[in-house]
Order: sequence, then structure tokens, then C-alpha cells
Amino acid sequence: MPETDLSTMFNDAGMWAALIAACIGTYLWRGLGVFLSGKISQDSELFNWLSAVTYAMVAALTLRIILLPVGLLATVPISIRILVSVLAVLVMISKKEKRMVPALLTGTIGLVLYGLWINFSSV
Repeated sequence: MPETDLSTMFNDAGMWAALIAACIGTYLWRGLGVFLSGKISQDSELFNWLSAVTYAMVAALTLRIILLPVGLLATVPISIRILVSVLAVLVMISKKEKRMVPALLTGTIGLVLYGLWINFSSV
């Protein structure tokens, strides 16, 4: 595309129009969700299906981040990423209550320690 086409497409009015359209789309669906939330039973088959799809999407995205990362995480070897993930899962299943924060800290601290080890061992 020539530069003039991009400059007319992404001018101030176009950016504001895109932002307004995104806000309308987002808040329309949120409003519909609030409106319908009182009418949907949490024990219904529809709700169970939505819950299953949500968990499947989160699991798939988590695996994608671990196995096919982009950016800085891609520089970490897959064995380290899997090891840190297994340690975080073990921390999570080791306790019944208050387990999310320790599991997240385990993963974060594990990757930070790996980065520090790599950084200082090459000096």
C-alpha cells in the first residue's frame, strides 16, 4: 500500500471511529450479559457447556504460551518452561486453599532465576 493510503486510513478521525466502534461492541455484549445473567440458571446444560468451553480455551492458550511462545519467552528453552510449569502445578495442587498466588509466584520466580543464572553465568 502506498503511504498516502495508510495515512488516510489511520488519521485522527479513523482512530476515534475505531475506538468508539470497539467500545460500543464491547459494552453491548457486556450489557446483554448483565441483562441475561439473572435468567440463566447456573445448573443448566447451557451454563455447563459454556463453562467447559471456557476452561478448554484457557487450557489451550496456556499450552500455546508454554509450547509456542512469542517474544522474550521464546528465548527460554522448552525444558525450562515445562519444568517451571510443572513446579507451579505441583505448588497449586499441594494446598487446598490460597494456592493461585503461590503457584504464580513459583512460575515467575523460576523464570526470573533462570534469567539471572543465564545472565551471570555467561560473564
